[in-house]
Amino acid sequence: RVILESPYAGDITRNVDYARRCLRDAIVNHNEAPLASHLLYTQPGVLDDADPTERALGIEVGLWWGRLAEATICYADYGISAGMQQGIDRAVREGRPVVYRYIGEEQHGVGG
Repeated sequence: RVILESPYAGDITRNVDYARRCLRDAIVNHNEAPLASHLLYTQPGVLDDADPTERALGIEVGLWWGRLAEATICYADYGISAGMQQGIDRAVREGRPVVYRYIGEEQHGVGG
């Protein structure tokens, strides 16, 4: 069980597509059971990421799951966003390993 960190805010279309590829990488290439709460809680009708209060709530409830995770996996092809940093900081405070990964976005012509 791992918490998956990847960017969401900003270029949401690119970042959602990237997060899906990261989920696949964690499952197929690393035999992990990842949770990407930023994909789950931002679905229509759940929470509004554009509302600062709902965004903060979504980040917080996603991090609650971290207590059950064995590691926090940060996919960093696009850098570390403020939301990702919150997840990293929480993992460190809770004594959970943080692993940084790259899936070679530049090689796919998506970089940026």
